[in-house]
Amino acid sequence: MKYTDFLEAKAQLGTMDGFEPTFMPDYLYDFQRALTGWSIEKGRGAIFADCGLGKTPMQLVWAENILRRTNKPVLILTPLAVGPQTIKEGEKFGIEVRRSSEGKVYPGINVTNYERLHYFNPGDFAGVVCDESSILKSFNGKRRQQITAFMRKMRYRLLCTATAAPNDYHELGTSSEALGYMGQVDMLNRFFKNDQNNSSQGRHFGKAMKWRFKGHAEDYFWRWVCSWARATRMPSDLGFDDGDFILPKLIQNEYVVESRTLPEGMLFSLPAIGMREEREEVRRTINERCEKVAELVDHNRPALVWCHRNKEGDTLARLIPDAVQVSGSDSDDAKEEKLLGFQSGKFRVLITKPKIGAWGLNFQHCAHVTFFPSHSFEQFYQGVRRCWRFGQKNPVTVDVITTEGQVDVLNNLKRKAAGANRMFTRLVSFMNQHIDINNRVNFTEKVEVPTWL
Repeated sequence: MKYTDFLEAKAQLGTMDGFEPTFMPDYLYDFQRALTGWSIEKGRGAIFADCGLGKTPMQLVWAENILRRTNKPVLILTPLAVGPQTIKEGEKFGIEVRRSSEGKVYPGINVTNYERLHYFNPGDFAGVVCDESSILKSFNGKRRQQITAFMRKMRYRLLCTATAAPNDYHELGTSSEALGYMGQVDMLNRFFKNDQNNSSQGRHFGKAMKWRFKGHAEDYFWRWVCSWARATRMPSDLGFDDGDFILPKLIQNEYVVESRTLPEGMLFSLPAIGMREEREEVRRTINERCEKVAELVDHNRPALVWCHRNKEGDTLARLIPDAVQVSGSDSDDAKEEKLLGFQSGKFRVLITKPKIGAWGLNFQHCAHVTFFPSHSFEQFYQGVRRCWRFGQKNPVTVDVITTEGQVDVLNNLKRKAAGANRMFTRLVSFMNQHIDINNRVNFTEKVEVPTWL
C-alpha cells in the first residue's frame, strides 16, 4: 500500500461512497426526498428521524436504488412483526418486498427479523438496512457483534431509528461501528472520558461507568456525527413545512398508587434505594398497580398496556378479560399474529412488554397507553410513539402508574427524556450548520512523501 493510500484510508470525514439517485418517487414528502437522496449519495449513513416521519418508505426507496444500481438483492432487518408491515408498505408504494425467514434469498428486496440473521450470508447482498437500529444498543454483545460483522464488508448500509442514543450520547458509537466508521471504543477514547481514565465499559462498584465529554470535544463530536448521520424531529428541522406532521395533543397523567403492604421493618413508604429495593418495590405492588391500570382502561376504546414482568402481564390479562397478552413464552409466529391482530382491530386491548413490541409497529388506531416506569427512556418513548405518530387523528392519553417507592425511577426517566431532547437539539443544530459542507474533500496539492518512507 502506498503511504498516500494509507492516509486516505484513515480519513474519518469526506466519505461519500454512494451515487446519484436514479429512483425518487413523487409519493415521498419533500423532506423525505432530501434525507433519502443524501443517504443514497452517502452510501453508508444513518437517518435519525422521529417516529412517524416515514422511515419505512425512505428505506424502501433507498433499497430500490441500491437494487437498480447493482442488480443484486438488498436485505432489510426489522424487529419482530415489523416485516409484514414493511411488505404492506412496499405494496402501497409499488415496491416489491419479499419475506424470508430461513435464509432463502429472493431477487430484489428481502426482509427478515433480526433474530433470523444467522440464516443469511452477507455475500448474497449488495446492501443492508437496519430498521429501528437503536436495538443495536439494546441487544446483548453477541447479537450486536453478529449484526456488525454481517454488515462489515457491505458497501451500502443504512441505519434508521428515532432514538439514536437511547440513554446517553456515547451509545452513538454502536451506530458508527456498524456503518464502518469509528469503532465504539475509539470514539469513546477520542471524545469522552470517565472517572477511571480508561476504556472500560463495564460496571464500577456495581454502577455503570459514567462517560462525559472531554473539555474541547463536544463541538467536534457533533460535527463528526453529522458527517455520517442526518437527524430530524419535524420537517422544519430541515427547513421544510411541518404540514400534516403536526400531531394531536399528548396528555400524560401520573398516578401514584398506595401499597397495601410496607417494606419489612418500615412504618411508611420511602423511595427505593438501589436496584434491590426497586425490584422488591415492583414485586410487592404488582396487584395494586395492575388494578389501577384495569380501572383506567376504558371498556369502549382500544388500549395499549405495557408491562415489564410476566406476573404483571398475567395479572393484567386476568383483570382485563377482553385483552390479548403477548408474552416471551409465545412463539415468534404467535407473537406476530397477536401484534398484527391488535393492529388490525381484531383485539381491543394489547398487553405486552416493550422489549417485545415497542419498536416499529403502527398503532394509530389506539389513543390510550398505560405504562409502568422503568429506567429505560427508549422503552417509554417507543412505547408511547407506537400510537402518537403521523396518522393519529385523536389526542393520545398516556397514563403512568407508579408507587411512592418508585419516585426516583420516574425522576430518572424524566432526566433521560430531557437529555435525549438536548442531544437531538445539538445534533439538529450542528447538522444545519454543516449541511452545506462538501464532504468530498478534494485537495489541490498532492502530499509529498519523504524519500525515507
